[in-house]
Amino acid sequence: MIDPTLLIAVLMGGPGSEREVSLASGKAVLKALQERGLNAVGVDVTGREIDLPEGTGLAFNVIHGTFGEDGQLQDILEAKGIPYTGAGAASSRLAFDKNLAKARFLAHQVPTPLAEIVEVSSGVKLPEMPAPFVVKPPREGSSVGVHIVRDQADALAAMEDAARYGNDILVEQFIEGKELTVGIFDDTAMPIVHIAPRSGFYDMSNKYPWLSGGVGSDYYCPADLDEETTAAVQAAALAAHRSLGIEVYSRVDVLLDAQNRPFVLEANTIPGMTETSLLPKSAAAHGIAFADLCLRIAEISLSLRTNV
Repeated sequence: MIDPTLLIAVLMGGPGSEREVSLASGKAVLKALQERGLNAVGVDVTGREIDLPEGTGLAFNVIHGTFGEDGQLQDILEAKGIPYTGAGAASSRLAFDKNLAKARFLAHQVPTPLAEIVEVSSGVKLPEMPAPFVVKPPREGSSVGVHIVRDQADALAAMEDAARYGNDILVEQFIEGKELTVGIFDDTAMPIVHIAPRSGFYDMSNKYPWLSGGVGSDYYCPADLDEETTAAVQAAALAAHRSLGIEVYSRVDVLLDAQNRPFVLEANTIPGMTETSLLPKSAAAHGIAFADLCLRIAEISLSLRTNV
């Protein structure tokens, strides 16, 4: 149990491209913690420095993407001696960098699409992998800069766009199939969410139509999969989470091909945390209400880091 007098600072916003989504997550978490009688306050982080209220006993990190999810914020909080929620600095850096995560998946026999890293610091060039493939900036979230290249003629434009986000690009084998995601909480794989975009693939516009005016997606949880496939997908997701050493919780994205084979794409250490976000959907199907999920994340994280 958390002492109701403990001051919890819910960190939201941040300087990255997912700021608006993070603000929505942060407001939902703040409301949930207050509903459970905790002494929680919201902190809008606008840059790369954190001005925490005096006496903060726990930082509840809901900053998606750059700064909040890549280890920078975790390093700052550890230097200040303030416990925080979720993944630690090392696992955050590892999971956020898709190139590093891919290498870890391969080393731990986690099923994942074939890939190559294309260096573009001295100029954009095409990958050796033939189309179809997926182009990804390796250190961005929410499908920022991601392109599915089905025709070789479209490859250069996709690579040029992805090159705007860094000096290297992850190019992955394209897997045609169902888009799934699995919530991992306290070392347990929760029910699978099947994501069905109404148009194209699960990019920023289909994830957050309220931000972009996109057509959105439909979600089915638990996913309509047979028992054997469900077990295989959950096992792959949990293996990915463990291979990266992620603490407390994550959300692992998986593609399921026509032969019902799972392929792990990535693990998100600060997934969306509104009541309708995918991790809370998975938790609800597992019997954990949103407010209780927020409370338990805080409790487990505080127990893990009381000596930080």
